[in-house]
Amino acid sequence: MHQSVSRATVESIVRDVLRRQGSLADDPSRKVEMVFDSELALAFKQEMVDVGRKLWERQYVDGNGGNISCRLTDDWVLCTPTLMSKGDLRTEDICLVDFDGRQIAGVRRRSSEILLHLAIMKAVPAARAVVHCHPPHATAYALAGQVPPDAMLAEHEVFIGPVALVPYETPGTQACADAVVPLAARHNTILMANHGLVTWADTLTHAEWFVEVMDTTCRVLILAAQLGVQPKEIPEAIVGGLLAIKRTMGLPDERFGDDQPPAPPGVRDEQQVRTITDLVMRALDRTEP
Repeated sequence: MHQSVSRATVESIVRDVLRRQGSLADDPSRKVEMVFDSELALAFKQEMVDVGRKLWERQYVDGNGGNISCRLTDDWVLCTPTLMSKGDLRTEDICLVDFDGRQIAGVRRRSSEILLHLAIMKAVPAARAVVHCHPPHATAYALAGQVPPDAMLAEHEVFIGPVALVPYETPGTQACADAVVPLAARHNTILMANHGLVTWADTLTHAEWFVEVMDTTCRVLILAAQLGVQPKEIPEAIVGGLLAIKRTMGLPDERFGDDQPPAPPGVRDEQQVRTITDLVMRALDRTEP
């Protein structure tokens, strides 16, 4: 019965499974199927579906635009398919690719822009998840060839900071992917001229948060400009305090120079445990008479 199984017990089982997952894949002929259909992959697929729905509901994607990816193993990456609305995603639509962009699992064809995601993940080991989309206010800045000014909103300073802008390259090409590489280590949020926005983070949910923060910043600045006064910057001394908070969170910032903070250990692993445990507990609830 469900009542006899505690969450602590389920978490313990999940941790043990995650620890042993690598040793279970000794048979190359079964490795792809086993990993792609694993509970860990299912948890990430569901998170991708949830993130896609949030992007669509907030009108950050239109038509079949945008793409989402998540590093599943050291060799393989889950990604959204091409020509599909992010509001219609299901877990069975998600694809699996290697770091050369070759699709190795999934019934739908992988996103044509996966090269962009893989370039970021290769350049920044801390980038476990990447979101590319077209939020209207941030994309307006990209279209104008401008980046929002620094030190305007506290949340933006902590989670994003100075924003980079890359010149336009044709989406889906290696040139488009290569354009972001020199900037990715110091910027988790990059505007793409005449195109949109790309963010990376330790988790899919966090990468989507950065999209929300970025578009809110751009929207507020556009609204503030209509008041006819120059917005006031956050005092420099206070910005220093915000940067101190940012460093403890392991987030990158151009202002740190070469002394970028390391990502906090265990954050992604703990999220895996919580996500899979939630799935198990919901399954137990459904089986309860």
